[in-house]
Amino acid sequence: MTMISRRSFLLAALALIPLPVLAQDKTLRAGHFPNLTHAQALVARALTRQGKPWIEPRLGPGWKIEWYSYNAGPSAMEAILARSLDVTYVGPNPALNLYLRSAGDEPRVLAGACLGGAALVVPKDSQAARPNDFRGKRIATPQLGNTQDIACRAWLLDGGLKIGPTGAGDAFVVPTANPDQLGLFQQGKLDGVWTVEPWVSRLEREAGGRVIVEQKDDVTTILVARRKFLEEQGDVARKFAAAHEELTQWIVEHPAEAQELIRAELKEITRSDVNPELIAAAIKRLTFSAKIPREGIAKQVAEARKTGLLRGETALDKLFAAP
Repeated sequence: MTMISRRSFLLAALALIPLPVLAQDKTLRAGHFPNLTHAQALVARALTRQGKPWIEPRLGPGWKIEWYSYNAGPSAMEAILARSLDVTYVGPNPALNLYLRSAGDEPRVLAGACLGGAALVVPKDSQAARPNDFRGKRIATPQLGNTQDIACRAWLLDGGLKIGPTGAGDAFVVPTANPDQLGLFQQGKLDGVWTVEPWVSRLEREAGGRVIVEQKDDVTTILVARRKFLEEQGDVARKFAAAHEELTQWIVEHPAEAQELIRAELKEITRSDVNPELIAAAIKRLTFSAKIPREGIAKQVAEARKTGLLRGETALDKLFAAP
């Protein structure tokens, strides 16, 4: 057999061998914030880092999770819209804003996560107690349109103040990243901060702040997914939601262990240690629950529309679609 004929024979033989099917991408991209109100994500990340993953084994063989941290909800929703995330922990208002802005196309609520943990903090020597006391004053919130930003604006509006969509008006609502709020508050450049734990407790303990409004029962965090991800990976989405529910219950039943994991992950993400006593105190303001808080979200829809930052009349029936 000549060299050419041998080569032809080999090529023909190879053509009869079926090509291997490319392995399915088994990477789930998940988002969260470095806040206590996103405890499930912090605990899950810490357990994976310790070699004891909670969620990944429950998704099925070969699945892994890539976690991404954001300062506030609007940024995470932009990532959902850009298909850079599959699921994320987020405050209800940014999720609602995207839902209405996309005419109900994105996102979908998988589960509840946390109630409470948000508050308005003022300097200890401040006499402010009512909305009118903030006339001409500056209040910081994590990001324009995030859940605490909406709550702050609605509170001021209910008190009779005029607040424009950019934060100007009778009082000034100043979107400021959580890590920056503390320093500005300590320097006396802010008259109040409306934020979430652990920043509420840090403002109290490290800057002598005083809480005057606390959102004890309001929805702080929910778990949402990208619609296309649900359509393409519905089984994986269901498993993620189930793992989240189990982890939520574990956190409730093992508070000391959960707090250690939260502290370790916050240190890993922020590169700064958080006092364990601060975490223990702050977490008392939180209620962790995987139940979808439909009534609470409906209430926040009304508040957001009042501020002018949430527009549109799209029905909410698709928002709660099960995975």
